[in-house]
Amino acid sequence: MHTDKLVDEKSVSIAAKLLEQGELVAVPTETVYGLAADARQPHAVAKIFAAKGRPADHPLIVHIAHASKLSDWAKMVPDTALLLAEAFWPGPLTLILEKQETVSDVVTGGHPSVGLRCPAHPLMLALLNELDTGLAAPSANPYKKISPTTAEQVLFGLSGKIAAVLDGGPCEVGLESTIVDLTSSTPRILRAGPISKTQIESVLGVPVDMPKKHNVAVSGNVKAHYQPNKPLYAFSTADLQSRLLSAGENTAVLYFNESLNEAISHTKVVSLKLADNKADYAKGLYHGLFTLDQAEVTEIWLELPPANDEWADVQDRLSRAVTELS
Repeated sequence: MHTDKLVDEKSVSIAAKLLEQGELVAVPTETVYGLAADARQPHAVAKIFAAKGRPADHPLIVHIAHASKLSDWAKMVPDTALLLAEAFWPGPLTLILEKQETVSDVVTGGHPSVGLRCPAHPLMLALLNELDTGLAAPSANPYKKISPTTAEQVLFGLSGKIAAVLDGGPCEVGLESTIVDLTSSTPRILRAGPISKTQIESVLGVPVDMPKKHNVAVSGNVKAHYQPNKPLYAFSTADLQSRLLSAGENTAVLYFNESLNEAISHTKVVSLKLADNKADYAKGLYHGLFTLDQAEVTEIWLELPPANDEWADVQDRLSRAVTELS
């Protein structure tokens, strides 16, 4: 199969037609690129699992055009969902609700709930409005590999397996959405993301649970995920600085701290510096890992970012991306 890269003014209409025909199209969102199928076509949705190599019991997030579409997919829409949608949609927040009986088990992995999100990318919103349906769309990458934040990264992983990629430029946020479960009396954050626990609690006016670990089937909740092909090792700033003394040209280094510049300048490592503020760091993380993964190196060393609530989503992704040290 040839994979088209859609870049002109007709791109949205071409993508819509392909999706109506049951094909897979990679689509831009503000978080990462998603691999989309019409969520009303179970046979099309099943192609997502085959293209990614993703287990069929892993539920998919359904992307919708606006909050008025919630009742098309959810059996009950609690006030908490409406409050959060009003505050954060379009944006990087996914709401878990009890699904309508008409929602295919292929979409939900056989689970009784469905994840719903209104994305903030103009091309994706235009596509959703033209189709007037929901698009099931996990990240557009092979299962457990680095999530793509550019069309080129999508093509590297899935070219020949999908019909097209709708090129919307680099993703503005760069990390997957916050997932909030609203199916019980107490809201729970099941995946840390760009919308924080504090922000959600300020809107709802009630405490929100955020378990460090859980066994609920949601996107991203597997031990190994977001991984480059090369081994990835994470170190504190001080530990990385000392290790740089013996680093060779087969090592790549992803860092953010200015204090490491001089030490790196005296090595032959392949290096890439990320921003030291959380938003820009998150935006560049996956692309940085992808870039270094393509370099002529045997392993990647990463400087660990701060371990606080602001960086919870970054820490979550890195905890799944790193290779365990023996």
